[in-house]
Amino acid sequence: KFKWSKQKSEQERLMTAEINKLLDDSPLEKNVTCGFWLLRGAFFQRFANQTAYVVLYGLVGCIFSMTYAYFNGTITTIEKRFKIPSKNTGIISVGNDISQTLVSAVLAYYAGKGHRPRWIGFGLLTIVMFCLMTTSPHFLYGPGEDALSLTAEFGAIPVENASLEAIEEQRAKILCRLHGGGAECEEGEGNFAPQVLLFVAQFISGIGGSLYYTLGVSYMDDNTKKSKTPALLSLSYFLRMLGPAIGYALASFCLRLYIAPQLHPVINNKDPRWLGAWWLGWLVMGGLLAFSGVFLSMFPKELPRAAARRQVEEKRRRERLALQQKESNEKDKLSVELEAQTPAEPQASFKDMLRTFKRLTTNKTYMCNTLSNIFYLIGYTPFWIFTPKYIEVQYRQSAATSSMVTGTVALAFSAIGVLLSGFIISRYKPRARYMAAWNVIIAVLVVAGVVTYAFIGCPDNEQSVIVNIHDKALHEVATCNSACACDYVRYSPVCGENKMTYISACHAGCKGEHVNAAGKRIFYDCSCIPAGHNESYALDSFKRLTARDLADSAVPSTPYLEVSLLSLSFNLLLMLFALQLLSSGQAMPGACPVNCWTQFVAFLSVMCFLKFVGAAGRASNFLVSVRCVPEQDKTAAMGFGMMLCSMFAFIPGPIFFGWIFDRMCLVWGKTCTNKGNCWLYDPKSMRYTLNFTAAVFISLGALFDFGVWYYVKDLKIFDEEIKEVEMQIVQHEEEANPEKTTEI
Repeated sequence: KFKWSKQKSEQERLMTAEINKLLDDSPLEKNVTCGFWLLRGAFFQRFANQTAYVVLYGLVGCIFSMTYAYFNGTITTIEKRFKIPSKNTGIISVGNDISQTLVSAVLAYYAGKGHRPRWIGFGLLTIVMFCLMTTSPHFLYGPGEDALSLTAEFGAIPVENASLEAIEEQRAKILCRLHGGGAECEEGEGNFAPQVLLFVAQFISGIGGSLYYTLGVSYMDDNTKKSKTPALLSLSYFLRMLGPAIGYALASFCLRLYIAPQLHPVINNKDPRWLGAWWLGWLVMGGLLAFSGVFLSMFPKELPRAAARRQVEEKRRRERLALQQKESNEKDKLSVELEAQTPAEPQASFKDMLRTFKRLTTNKTYMCNTLSNIFYLIGYTPFWIFTPKYIEVQYRQSAATSSMVTGTVALAFSAIGVLLSGFIISRYKPRARYMAAWNVIIAVLVVAGVVTYAFIGCPDNEQSVIVNIHDKALHEVATCNSACACDYVRYSPVCGENKMTYISACHAGCKGEHVNAAGKRIFYDCSCIPAGHNESYALDSFKRLTARDLADSAVPSTPYLEVSLLSLSFNLLLMLFALQLLSSGQAMPGACPVNCWTQFVAFLSVMCFLKFVGAAGRASNFLVSVRCVPEQDKTAAMGFGMMLCSMFAFIPGPIFFGWIFDRMCLVWGKTCTNKGNCWLYDPKSMRYTLNFTAAVFISLGALFDFGVWYYVKDLKIFDEEIKEVEMQIVQHEEEANPEKTTEI
């Protein structure tokens, strides 16, 4: 064993010296020349190495992944601006997956046989088009009348200067109105043309994304030593993982600016009518992608050092064949497998593409690995797309906190998992079967973690909401709010003095609103809320209105208080009337406070563990997937796998789990023509249904991971494993001819 190790080290030293000599003596050929047109020469040639490629490829991936995070961060603003229904938003968001399903396999096959960096540059050009097309609706249709009407330049008046009629009109939209005049329905549909533009933009981005991911990683693997691939792959993954955090930060910055930055709005960004500059970030990301894409496309068809290494290995292979042909010893099975002549790569054609895809579909290891990825992707869909919403619903955390957790805390653990696994694999070079076993273990741990999610609930949150929607078609008996006309009142939760949350002041039966000198709002005369005269029963932080508070109010807040104060004799009458109004319950804006911090920390701990474990399996999964297919099929295999994942995971996954979310909805909004968005979900049903369904899909993926472990067997992952086979051949020859010294 020591002799083998010594010979292996000597072999490495001699090969490195021979590669360096070949690089110094050989002239630059076209396929290893960096740059194009005027952008070529010695200055650019020095960057034709694996380190420069991995760093630039990772940075481009960082910007590319920013686009998806930025789109998710600004989609609600786009919906409000163009009045896009949520169901249409879902169709728009899967546009890139549809294009990947249609073209990724074919593009990967044909482009993989050409100049891959140039094809990647073309793909990045389509992503630049995606950025420009996404921002184009703003320049074609402008900020919109709703946004312009809230600016000083177009005659808007600040809230503090609004007339009493305007204040009363606003209150009519949230309070119970027994005699009509309540909230009216809103239109649910907007302009269809911007939606078409956004869908086409997403469709185009799928073409660029498939070229970037399939060609970029295969180019990296083909131009680096197999032992260095895990570390370099982990580095590129890490750089790409920074993208979502930066994308959400850019979205937050842009949305703080008004949609028309040159105008002066009379509202602030906390107002629900605020529309941020959603279009601005697309110009920034498009410019960065265009700039970096030029340099990425300048890389040669093959890196010089990788080309020299292949020439040296081919030369040694021919010398070894010639030497063994002179020997009379019969070659063993291992030698025959190693020394078989490599067939020439066929030209790209439709028939050869079909043969390639047939080879892939009959490759048991490859198909088991692909099916495992599909089920894993489906199972993890809700945690990629709906995690912020899940945290808001389950643990009553703010949207800012939810986004911060998913974009930063979870990212840190994913980054540690990726980098650590890449280092360990590069350092210890485990065999394929050990990597496949590790993937099985990861799948089992993920299933256990997802099942754990189902039992981390917040009882206070689940039992603190009262859903009292009166449907006249189903219930003829009058209820506390049946005459309040609350059908079109927006979801605006209020906290009753009985420590329960109601959908809105109207649904709580509140007919009056009082604003004190400090600007604090309190709803009163709420027929659905029992008066909290019992101090132990009432909300601790709630301070009830008194008759004096209403009598001292300068501006009456309900039509019931249309009482002249010209004479002091009316004060007594006013006090008596106020006492009558205050006999019912009261409420304050916002949901009742609940303490879910302990459960939230427990959920966060499990999520960070799963992020770490899941990221730790990325490198091993990729290495198995690209080593289990012939070298010439590698790029096509990645494209074919992307097509299958898009077709069976990325497109149906969000739709399926979106349907599950809709099934868990307790309160729907209404528009004039249709059902609107969901206001309130059932947290307990969501917690069980979502997590157990996800666990089932991930468990199916674990079964196929076990299939990969069964079929992978003697698959070689690293160059060192091939060289170990070579050393076995050398030892076999030395044992057969002990007097002969073999030169390598």
